[in-house]
Amino acid sequence: MAERLPESEITAALGALPGWTFDVTDGSLWRAYTFRDFVEAFGFMAQVAALQERMDHHATITNTYSQVGVRLSTHDAGGVTERDLALARALEERALGR
Repeated sequence: MAERLPESEITAALGALPGWTFDVTDGSLWRAYTFRDFVEAFGFMAQVAALQERMDHHATITNTYSQVGVRLSTHDAGGVTERDLALARALEERALGR
């Protein structure tokens, strides 16, 4: 099982993940992505779904038209782990490649 990271490590890691924030109320990472339209947003969500399956780690994803919200935490660990940071980095790579 992955171990929950201390808040200081999470905050330091977020320096390399612009747009991501740490929500102390529920111990998760949060990021909203905005796309040109629903089709582009849905395409990103499809890429994210495939990526999550490969990584065997799944985010909470929301969608409202052109906006996709992503919330990451490792439920078994009760907060953010290195797995969440790795998925956040991979999502950033996908978003930059759009």
